[in-house]
Amino acid sequence: MTQPAPIAVALDAPNLETAARWAGLVTPHVSTVKVGLELYLRYGPGIVASIRGASGVKVFLDLKLHDIPATVTGAARAVARLHPDVLTVHAVGGPEVIRCAVEAAPDTMIAAVTLLTSLGAADLKRIGVKGPLSDAVRRLAVLAVGAGARGLVCSPREVADVRAEVGPDVMLITPGIRPPGAAVHDQARTATPEEALRAGADLLVIGRPITGAPDPGAAAAAIAAPLRRLTPAQG
Repeated sequence: MTQPAPIAVALDAPNLETAARWAGLVTPHVSTVKVGLELYLRYGPGIVASIRGASGVKVFLDLKLHDIPATVTGAARAVARLHPDVLTVHAVGGPEVIRCAVEAAPDTMIAAVTLLTSLGAADLKRIGVKGPLSDAVRRLAVLAVGAGARGLVCSPREVADVRAEVGPDVMLITPGIRPPGAAVHDQARTATPEEALRAGADLLVIGRPITGAPDPGAAAAAIAAPLRRLTPAQG
């Protein structure tokens, strides 16, 4: 059986039927599907089981929790009952928030979001974050791993620096992935899938280049094929 490529397809669909159809089309080719905030709020917690179905595909629940520690504890505990494989929390919430999420959902990988890939250096300056963007990402990565996060979300532009900082045992998840020739849309810091994997990424988040294609399954297969050559086979 062909090993699925390390891709999380972002199911940013207008309705549950479309999201489930996309999931069915891409699951033979990718390891993971990502359910974001919009879909989760529209259809509720049941969306996770609906999308997972009988395929057993990994579900990345991208809620980017960001609140006081007590609230994040309650939210992560509620989400843990859905058994997502990955749940995101904003690293800027601080170490106690990350620790609370890790303790409340012990069987789910907590991935800390460093800085959104839609942000550029000018945006950080406006909101008062000092220093180069890459330094801010590294600081947040170290903070999050120290607080127990087993995954980090960072743009492909910073992934090599983050990998050097946190070592080999932390999963690095990279949004902002665009195959050659694809539109950038609202992403400020992007790379191709091959560039991101070579830089040290473990899981590539790809949405519109796959789901916006006439045949999402074929698009997923085309993007996945060269990535399998860069990914060690799992026994």
